[in-house]
Amino acid sequence: MLNITLKGGDMREVAENTTVDALCRDISMGLYRAACAARVDGEVVDLRTPLTSDCTLEILTFDDIDGKKAYWHTTSHVMAQAVKRLYPDVKLAIGPSIDSGFYYDFDHTGGFSPDDLTAIEAEMKKIIKEALPIERFTLPRSEALQLMANEPYKVELIENLPEDSDISFYRQGDFTDLCAGPHLPDTGRLKAVKLLSATGAYWRGDSKNKMLQRIYGISFPKNAELEEHLNRLEEAKKRDHNKLGRELELFTTVDVIGQGLPILLPKGARVVQLLQRWIEDEEQKRGYLLTKTPLMAKSDLYKISGHWDHYLDGMFVLGDPKDESKECLAMRPMTCPFQYQVFLNRARSYRDLPMRLGETSTLFRNEDSGEMHGLIRVRQFTISEGHLILRPDQLEEEFKGCLELAKHVLDTVGMWEDCTFRFSQWDPDNKEKYIGTPEQWNEAQGIMGKILDDLGLDYTIGIDEAAFYGPKLDIQYRNVFGKEDTIVTIQVDQLLAEQFDMEYTDQNGQKVRPYIIHRTSLGCYERTLAYLIEKYAGAFPLWLAPEQIRVLPLSEKMLDKAEEITETLKQYGLRAETDVRNEKIGYKIREAQMQKVPYMLVIGEREAEAGLVSVRSRKDGDIGTMTIDEFVAKALKEVAEKAR
Repeated sequence: MLNITLKGGDMREVAENTTVDALCRDISMGLYRAACAARVDGEVVDLRTPLTSDCTLEILTFDDIDGKKAYWHTTSHVMAQAVKRLYPDVKLAIGPSIDSGFYYDFDHTGGFSPDDLTAIEAEMKKIIKEALPIERFTLPRSEALQLMANEPYKVELIENLPEDSDISFYRQGDFTDLCAGPHLPDTGRLKAVKLLSATGAYWRGDSKNKMLQRIYGISFPKNAELEEHLNRLEEAKKRDHNKLGRELELFTTVDVIGQGLPILLPKGARVVQLLQRWIEDEEQKRGYLLTKTPLMAKSDLYKISGHWDHYLDGMFVLGDPKDESKECLAMRPMTCPFQYQVFLNRARSYRDLPMRLGETSTLFRNEDSGEMHGLIRVRQFTISEGHLILRPDQLEEEFKGCLELAKHVLDTVGMWEDCTFRFSQWDPDNKEKYIGTPEQWNEAQGIMGKILDDLGLDYTIGIDEAAFYGPKLDIQYRNVFGKEDTIVTIQVDQLLAEQFDMEYTDQNGQKVRPYIIHRTSLGCYERTLAYLIEKYAGAFPLWLAPEQIRVLPLSEKMLDKAEEITETLKQYGLRAETDVRNEKIGYKIREAQMQKVPYMLVIGEREAEAGLVSVRSRKDGDIGTMTIDEFVAKALKEVAEKAR
């Protein structure tokens, strides 16, 4: 008999080779019906998995992330089966679960129309109704290649696996797919399904490969949950920065300039300027020294740092790297090797540390065309980048300071409460991606893990997500469609100081290598602008609004008085404009509301004679009359407090 420790510490005794779903049925039929997968000794497995030794066991439902993944992954296979039934000549690529549902890539001439998606969805519902058992089996590599002989993309995937691999497949009725799993026990477990869109996607995300057709979808255990999700998607479309940011004239893109190279229009540029000035002032208060470094450097610099060997594909190179007779330059993808030259400018003592260097850096990264999206992922961007060079005994305190700064900044703009945290570590099986020894990585990750645990931070671990020179804390944020990106990073680095021969003299007169923290305080300004557009639906808080106040004369006779009030507001540093158009006041108010202006000041003869302004708030509507001094005091207080 086996001893199984359940979540919460309860123990169950079962016979050897009892399957997880059999045990689940024993515990509760309600749990059995809700179960999607299981976690055995930390590994996510199918419910059909036999238990062969004492272990810890957690049953995963749709409420668990890994349970959702199994549910959505199963739905992607049902979609692929439906596509193959309707379009037998289609070739299968890959079909994973993602953070917001699932997709599957197909090699299909002509793409998929909305009518095609409707037909595929109907066929999926038939497959679900058939409640086909889903069976896992494995084959040696040679037999796997024979089974998938008519699926060239699957063959390519199999050929990339080691020759001695046992390769896993899943079969449901007439459909078999190469897959690591896990999956639900049968197709009947699926309930509410919706296909959302079809788009092009390059095979393996590489623009040199063939363009495939990708279908996105979502599924839930209950129809009500699907309806709620679809309603959220409709709301997300209204907040989508890519749409709203253009409508509000915050940014634009131009084909002849290029993809991933947005132009910030005056309003958007003003928001970024406000953020940048605030961040630089906040960093100065915390002892940061401002630097300004070049946008490019010779390949020699990147060879020292390791970027040339580990990041070249992500860089824009000027010249031919293979032609040693000519100087080869590259645009910088990050600022660290440049800022190190400040430390290296002269000999340093332990008394000089910590040295906190900060810079508003323009960076360049050669993102794949399929990855770029509005302002969230671009090829040129501006970042609040900093590097702290310090003694080992200062590491924990300085790391805490970096996290406190990030928390203060993200909390002030209203994003902190929606952030999640990932401890990004190296993959010891992917040594080509990283510099340093396993001992150095284990030490760095051990130090960082202790710091995060001491801070009580609730984080997940991301294997193979580290920078090539060190582990990092990634502060993550989701856009309105659920896509997650990193907004702030804090990295511990014990390796690049050696690459650049950085050293300081310690208390004993010995030459010692410093530690380095790479960090951002707000991250990428363009990405942050996108998130703020979506969070506030374009209605920025007063302190960030590109136009804070619009003065609205009731008639042309009040125009001079309105202009006088506008100038007074500007003298106090408030961003105000006068609506000089000969339009009705109702139209002017509606227009200001549509353009998300926080305050409108209406000036009529009665207000002018009494020395008052009639104040309308974007949020609260008509809030009455007050003197211009009273309004200025109110507005300046709101700005100073950075009220949301």
